[in-house]
Amino acid sequence: MRETPSNLPIGQRLRREAQRVIRLYAPSTLREKGLWWSLGLLCGTYILVVTLLSFIWSQEPPPFSVVEVAEREAQANGGPVVTGYATTATTIALAETLLDKPGGYLSNDQTPPGAWLDNIPNWEFGVLVQVRDMARSLRNDFSRSQTQSLEELDLAEAEPNFNFPNDSWMLPPTEGEYRKGIAQLRHYLQRLNDKDEKDAQFYARADNLVSWLAVVEKRLGSLSQRLSASVGQMRLNTDLAGDSAATQATTGQALQEVKTPWMELDDVFYEARGHTYALIHLLRAIERDFAQVLQKKNALVSLRQIIRELEATQETVWSPIILNGSGFGLVANHSLVMASYISKANAAIIDLKNLLTQG
Repeated sequence: MRETPSNLPIGQRLRREAQRVIRLYAPSTLREKGLWWSLGLLCGTYILVVTLLSFIWSQEPPPFSVVEVAEREAQANGGPVVTGYATTATTIALAETLLDKPGGYLSNDQTPPGAWLDNIPNWEFGVLVQVRDMARSLRNDFSRSQTQSLEELDLAEAEPNFNFPNDSWMLPPTEGEYRKGIAQLRHYLQRLNDKDEKDAQFYARADNLVSWLAVVEKRLGSLSQRLSASVGQMRLNTDLAGDSAATQATTGQALQEVKTPWMELDDVFYEARGHTYALIHLLRAIERDFAQVLQKKNALVSLRQIIRELEATQETVWSPIILNGSGFGLVANHSLVMASYISKANAAIIDLKNLLTQG
C-alpha cells in the first residue's frame, strides 16, 4: 500500500487520503448494500406472491352441472346415460373438485400459503364427508337389490380409499388414495352402461334412497347443533327421552352449556358450506336418477324445495370475517343464519323420508 508523501501540502495530502479510503472501502460497501437490497426484494416478492395465492386459493369452487357431468362421462365411455350415472358421476366430480381446484388439495399442505389457510381445508372436509357417505351408500345400498346380494367389487375398493386420513402428506399422500377411489368409481361407471356386464348395477328404489337420506339427516342435524352453539346454549339432556327402559354408558348432566369456541367458529361455518355444496349437487343427481320413484310418490317438489333451501347457504359472504353477534344484537351472526337454512332443509328431508316410506 502506497503512503502519502509527507512533503506534500496538507490539503493535497488530505485529498489523496480520502481518495485512498474510497478506493479501499467503497466497493465492498456498495456490494454489501446491493446484497441486502436483493434479499429485501426477494423477501418482498415472496410475501406478495404468497399473499396473492392465499386470496386465490381461498375462493370456493363454482357449482357445476350434474347433467353435463353425466353426459360427459357417458360420451367418454361410448354408451348412454343410464340409471345411476348422474349420482356416480357427480360423486366423482366432487372428489375431483377437491383435488383439482385452484391450489389443489390443501388439507395436508405443510408449506405456505396452504399451511396458513384454514377456511378452505374445513370446506374440503365438509365435501369429503359427503363423498364418503355417498361412496358407502353406493357400496351398501344403491348397488345391491337385497340384503343378501353380493357387493360390487369396484365400490368395495373405492370406499376405503375415500376413508383414508385427510391430512396425510406423504407415505402415502392423501391425494393418491383419493385418486385411486376416483379411478375405481369411474371403472364402476364404465360397467354400468355395458350391456354385457350384468354384475354392475344401480337400483333406484325408494328404500335405497331412504337409507342415504337417513345419513344426510344426521349430518345436517349435527351441523345445525354445532352452528347454533356459536352463541352458547343451555341444553337439557334428552338423550334417553322417549324410552323409559333406555340406558347409557355414563350418566350425563341434566343441564349443560354447549358453546363453540371462538377460534372454531369459522371452521364449523366453512365445514357446513362444504357439506351443503356437495349435497346440492348430489340431490340434483338424485332428482335425475330417481325421477320415476319421486314422481310416483309425488315427492319431486319436496326434493326441489330441499335443494332451494340449501342453495341459500352458498350466498356470498361479504364480511372479511365470520361474525358472531348475539341472536338479536346489532352485529350479524353468520353461524345462526347458516343453521337456520340447514335446519329447514333437515326438516324437509325428514318429511321426504316419511313420504317415500309411507306415501
